[in-house]
Amino acid sequence: MAAACFRAGLRATATFSLFVRRLPPERGFLLAAGLEDVLQYLLALRFTPGALEWLASLGRFDGPFLDYLGSLRFTGQVRAMPEGTVVFAEEPLLEITAPLIEAQLVETAVINLIHLPTLIASKAARSVLAARGRPLAEFGLRRSHGTDAGMKAARAAWIAGFDSTSNVLAGKLEGIPLSGTMAHSYVSAFGDELESFRAYARTHPDACVLLLDTYDTVAAAHKAVQVARELAARGHRLAGVRLDSGDLDQLSREVRRVLDEGGAEYVPIVVSGGLDEHDVARLVSAGAPIDAFGLGTRIDTSADAPSLDLVYKLVRVDGRDVLKLSTGKESWVGPKAVHRVVGTDGGFTGDRLAAADEPVPHGAMTLLSPVMEGGELLRPHPALPEVRARAAAEVAALPEEVRRLSGPGEYRVEISPVLRARQAAARAKR
Repeated sequence: MAAACFRAGLRATATFSLFVRRLPPERGFLLAAGLEDVLQYLLALRFTPGALEWLASLGRFDGPFLDYLGSLRFTGQVRAMPEGTVVFAEEPLLEITAPLIEAQLVETAVINLIHLPTLIASKAARSVLAARGRPLAEFGLRRSHGTDAGMKAARAAWIAGFDSTSNVLAGKLEGIPLSGTMAHSYVSAFGDELESFRAYARTHPDACVLLLDTYDTVAAAHKAVQVARELAARGHRLAGVRLDSGDLDQLSREVRRVLDEGGAEYVPIVVSGGLDEHDVARLVSAGAPIDAFGLGTRIDTSADAPSLDLVYKLVRVDGRDVLKLSTGKESWVGPKAVHRVVGTDGGFTGDRLAAADEPVPHGAMTLLSPVMEGGELLRPHPALPEVRARAAAEVAALPEEVRRLSGPGEYRVEISPVLRARQAAARAKR
């Protein structure tokens, strides 16, 4: 496409809008994430000599076009929602305005860099709601769709409100607190379960979390009490025990009884093992004596909704509004704004999708703002704790029915009369 546009002399400025056509089933909202990666990608956009040589070897591109690619840099504008903003169907997470070829070439990367973080952050935010204040650890690196996906998942989960990750590299690069315990293979590598516990406690006296279900969970709980006493005698405290299989409700109650009767009532119980927000909600509602959850595979893969209908559509070119009219895929014309109405109590009461040049209504805030002009950042990206704080505040401001895990209520998003009129005018010209 780029080669054809170049040969046809299309150098017009174009605007593309990135949005989700519809929310996945059982999702009342999404949580925007991934913008920082998009901006870094645009800043670094280059065709290397090696890439150009390979493209030339295909015999499909002429010299002038390859020379153009060799000097290509992103020179456009990006307007975007901040990371950690709640977002709904049809609302742009970002819009890119740039020379047509530049804006078109970045499509795949931009979708990719927003898709997974937004998907995982949205799933993780639901888990935070389900946990009702109990700590959550992200444990999913082993089964994420590649190590890069695992890095993005750890960051997205922390933005959404998770408390820690088992991904040590994410701790190093992103500053996310780390948590982790032993594996079953560690316990079974010893000839004696109690000795495995003691060896771990000697190595990590202030961060010792014992995995109890390699053999007999309740019997292991008694051994954990013994280790807790030995640690206490040396001036340390057992940091926790973990359950990873079986009836977690029943087992947590039995283990709690053993710990309490053994004088280890201060030891928290952590559970893991293929859990997601629905399991967390069930265990919390049942009153299981569980203090924290480790969530992995089903969060890092967003198992119940593994993709978003995220699209990047041309909405204006050379000053002309354009739209797509395919059945079920019609797009709204032109650069847009999202105006969010905030009630007197600080809660969100609804959004309005409008043309970008419309005034912001009284009592509303606008969600898309310029973050890049002329291919350069307008300001540094917010620090991750700031993004995390925004996400918590945004989710808390949603109507309670929109936050429901099952059968969520629909958040009101209206279309402005101005945008409807421009849409009708563009349709009439087709």
